[in-house]
Amino acid sequence: MTGYGLATADYANAKYSVEIKSLNSKFLELNLKYPKAFSDKELILRNICSKDIERGKVSLSINVERTNGEVTGATINTALLSHYYKQLIAVNNELGAESSNLLQTALTFPDVISYKEESVSEDEWNHLFEIFTSALANFNKFREDEGAVLKADLELRIRNILSYFKSVEELEPKRISAIRDKFTQFLDDAVGKVNIDQNRFEQELIYYIDKIDITEEKTRLKSHCDYFLQTLASKEANGKKMGFISQEIGREINTMGAKANDAQMQQFVVGMKEELEKIKEQLLNVL
Repeated sequence: MTGYGLATADYANAKYSVEIKSLNSKFLELNLKYPKAFSDKELILRNICSKDIERGKVSLSINVERTNGEVTGATINTALLSHYYKQLIAVNNELGAESSNLLQTALTFPDVISYKEESVSEDEWNHLFEIFTSALANFNKFREDEGAVLKADLELRIRNILSYFKSVEELEPKRISAIRDKFTQFLDDAVGKVNIDQNRFEQELIYYIDKIDITEEKTRLKSHCDYFLQTLASKEANGKKMGFISQEIGREINTMGAKANDAQMQQFVVGMKEELEKIKEQLLNVL
C-alpha cells in the first residue's frame, strides 16, 4: 500500500527531516538511511516501523543539515605526518632509491589520520524521535485517507456483483422454461410428437436441468459477498483474507458461467468477472 509522511524541525544548530515512503508489496521490506551517529538507534526504528506499517516496500530517510557550517570528518596529525615523511626521505636518499609517492606512503602510517567518532546526545535523540513519530503519524494518515477511497471502491464493486447476481436470479426461472421449450421443439421436429416417450423425456430433462442448476452457486456467492463486506468493515488488517474470499467469489462466478447455458445470463456473468478483476487489482493496495 502506498504511503508518504514527512516531518521537519530545527534543533540547536541543525535542521532535521524524516521522510517515510512506501510502495505496494506483499511483505514488509524496510530500507533505512540515516547519519552514522544514529546507527545505534536502527533497531528501535525498525521495531516501531515493523509494528505500525506491517506491509509495503518502505523507505525511511533521516537527514541532518548543520546550519552553523560545522564540518566533521577525518583529522590529519601534521606533526606526525611530517616526522614520518622526513624519515622516508632520509631513508630514500641513503638507499639511492627513486620514489615519488613518499607522502602517500606516510599517510598510511599509524595514527596519521584519525576519525572523530560521531555520537548524539540523549536530548538530540529525543528530539529526532519526536520528528520521526510525527512523520510516521503523517504516513499513517496518508494511508488511512487512501484506505477510505479503496474501501468505497471495493464496496462499489461488490455491490455491482450483487446487482448482476440479482439479474441472474430473475433470469433463472425463464431459463428453465426456455430450455424445456427448446428441447420439446427439437424433438417434435426431429421425430414427431407422437413418437416421443414422455416419461423418458421428462427423466432426461430433469437430469439435464439438475446438471445446470446453480442454486448452490447462488447461495455461496451471496454468502461470500456478504462476508467480504463484513471483513472490509473490520478495523483489522484483512487484505490477505479478502484476497482469499475474492478467490472463492471467482470460483462461484466461473461455475455459474459454465452452467448458464443462456446468452443473456452469460453477459451478467462476464460483468461479475470484470468487477472481480478490479477488486483483485485493488486488493494489492490493501493491508
